[in-house]
Amino acid sequence: MSYIEQSLAAGEKVVAMFRLHWFVWLRVWLLLLLGAIVVACVLVAGTRIGGSPGSAGWIALAVAVIVLVVVLYQAMILRAIEQGVTNHRVIRKTGLVSRQSTELRLASIETVDLKQTFWGGVFRYANIEITGRGETAMFLQRLADPMGVKRAIETAYSQNVEGARMGPAA
Repeated sequence: MSYIEQSLAAGEKVVAMFRLHWFVWLRVWLLLLLGAIVVACVLVAGTRIGGSPGSAGWIALAVAVIVLVVVLYQAMILRAIEQGVTNHRVIRKTGLVSRQSTELRLASIETVDLKQTFWGGVFRYANIEITGRGETAMFLQRLADPMGVKRAIETAYSQNVEGARMGPAA
């Protein structure tokens, strides 16, 4: 069960969960590819230099272990990010063991801004900045389907905040 689902209050339900764009995983895959290239080069260089094949194998193994540890760490960091909206609030959680969550009540939202770079437009990702009353701001970063995220937040706001202000229809 996700952090967002665990933190629901009575009567609160998840409206939408927001996925990170595949582009954020590119760094992990490039690091893995670079590690594989380095391991291959160490093995090839070890056999061509004429040194003992065992020493090149141990060096390659050490490089492979270091790369795998770094890749797994980066992957765990990315997998631990949760972003979503409920019928009461917008939530962003990072961290696996030491968690940090940012929450903004729907009733205190003033603006939902989409921030998209040139490359974000090309690869279809963006950041969303949600500002609340006072100096409260929340950033949802590197989102897939940024327009869908903006729409989900604004729909949750209009249905649960503006709808509550209007009262039941006659």
